[in-house]
Amino acid sequence: MDIKQLKFLIALDQTRHFGQAAELCHITQPTLSMRLRNLEEELDLVLVKRDQRFEGFTEAGERILAWARTLLAAHDGLQAEAASCRGQVVGSLRLGTVPLSSFNPMRLLMPLRERYPELDFQLSSLSSEQIIDGLSRNQLDLGICYLDQVDASFFDIIELGTTTMGLLHDTRHFRFEQPELRWEALGDLPLGLLSKGMHYRQALDLSFRNRGLEPLAVLESDSTFQLVQAITAGICCAVMPLHCGLEDLSEHLRFIPITDASIRSPVGLLLRRSEPRSAIAEQCFGEARGLFASQ
Repeated sequence: MDIKQLKFLIALDQTRHFGQAAELCHITQPTLSMRLRNLEEELDLVLVKRDQRFEGFTEAGERILAWARTLLAAHDGLQAEAASCRGQVVGSLRLGTVPLSSFNPMRLLMPLRERYPELDFQLSSLSSEQIIDGLSRNQLDLGICYLDQVDASFFDIIELGTTTMGLLHDTRHFRFEQPELRWEALGDLPLGLLSKGMHYRQALDLSFRNRGLEPLAVLESDSTFQLVQAITAGICCAVMPLHCGLEDLSEHLRFIPITDASIRSPVGLLLRRSEPRSAIAEQCFGEARGLFASQ
């Protein structure tokens, strides 16, 4: 068994397709299939369900896949630790972040990129629960999430502030004269909303419900990108976090703050306290502390 076989297995899980997994690993499909069969023979287990195409992993395959992720994370951590001993910060920072908050992740990534040009980033949009789980399982290095569900005894935390909200709209389709809106003014506006069950949507529903209002939801999506597409098409407006960077995507996008609109739970940057912690995670968390701890 070697580390490449584990990478091939994880690539197959990511793509769910033999050809795409081979392309991702820069090898031919027959080579990928042969190396995976060699792994199965060595473990004396069938890991992959096969027919003419990939049909999923066996129960044993799912269990081995979990170990493969752990071993690869340890391998990457070892490489990062060796680079750190040489005075370098090299490798990938695995960062999970909630899709909507008043903290723009680029405020962290841009100074890190400038300070450590050999560092690259794996950025995942996840729920707060998924981020906490990913950090606990060592599948993420750092996480940006809402703190109401975080057990502070397991994480080092840098608070990044409260999420305040405004109405994001496209000036080609909607115009507002007032500098600030009240919740009651949103009742007749066509709105795009995140899917129910997401943390931000729950906070938004609570804000409407506490004021006896029912939003006019013309579109729901679990994708922030699709909501912005709908806004620029003129289908709707959306209640979005201020200072999240969305209005920078187009000269036509504008925010109007909403009176008394904020999410009670603050957003924070999390680093797992228990070992193993990668040298990259610790270095980047230390940089973030210098950037944001005093705000």
